[in-house]
Amino acid sequence: MQGLPPFCVAMANRFFSPIFQNFLLLPALIFLPIITQSIATPSNPPPSTMSSDFPLPQDHSYLIQNSWFHERGPLWPGQAFTLQIQQLLYHQPSRFQDILVFQSTHHGKVLVLDGVIQCTERDEFSYQEMIAHIPLFAHPNPKKVLVIGGGDGGVLREIARHPGVEEIVICELDEDVIRVSKEYLPFMARGFDDPRVKVHIRDGAQFMKENQSSFDVIITDSSDPVGPASVLFETPFYRAMYGSLREGGIVCTQGECMWLHVDLIRPLVRAVKGFFETVEYAYCTIPSYPSGQIGFIVATKKGGGNEGRGC
Repeated sequence: MQGLPPFCVAMANRFFSPIFQNFLLLPALIFLPIITQSIATPSNPPPSTMSSDFPLPQDHSYLIQNSWFHERGPLWPGQAFTLQIQQLLYHQPSRFQDILVFQSTHHGKVLVLDGVIQCTERDEFSYQEMIAHIPLFAHPNPKKVLVIGGGDGGVLREIARHPGVEEIVICELDEDVIRVSKEYLPFMARGFDDPRVKVHIRDGAQFMKENQSSFDVIITDSSDPVGPASVLFETPFYRAMYGSLREGGIVCTQGECMWLHVDLIRPLVRAVKGFFETVEYAYCTIPSYPSGQIGFIVATKKGGGNEGRGC
């Protein structure tokens, strides 16, 4: 952890799992180029129909074949990731997305939204720790924290480890994700048990517009930029976060994979550099995510004695 302030090193040693005590902050714009019974599944995904608000979620059961879950998607063409299923625990559509939970043979419980793995019991800590602790350690005195998304509770769990934080607010659009996580993923959903947590089931962008200059840290724990989550990777959403930050505040968002999504990351970073004081890209390794890596866009708002400090 060369180059980090001493207090960051001390705090990292206290909180982080040992193998993830080292992380890399890259300058902006620098990127490295089972089921115990058989399940009848369609060979092709069924077409979705439109509702007045969101497209009805597709049934992704076609990704389960011969007691294996096969993650395939347009954001990582030509490659797939497969986990063996020991038991199917839950599979139902919510208003917004297809929700699947299964017990795997070697990765513990697995949460899948719209056919994309969100977390596995084996390695979820890598992502949760990094997206939470990077901005919280970088901020000199975070008191009020907002989480957009994160209905599984993992980010809340990590934020709750900071005794100086006085209020933790979460805006999750899909209340079914919270309900299912509390039932099947208690190792993550225990983050909701902290008395500092306040839950809002609503659109995060609108909530931020109604709460200007209110938060020291904003963490966006989003799924990939498809479907309802696509707006979270657009410049207007970053402007909404900027407006909801206090002076000197920090945002940290899920920033996709440098090996697969430079075409998404680079223009977004260039755009938000126009109003955030500093914008950087951090990453961690996590085996169950595409290419084994996930990034974070970390940006700071000028003011609060934090000028030029970055993260």
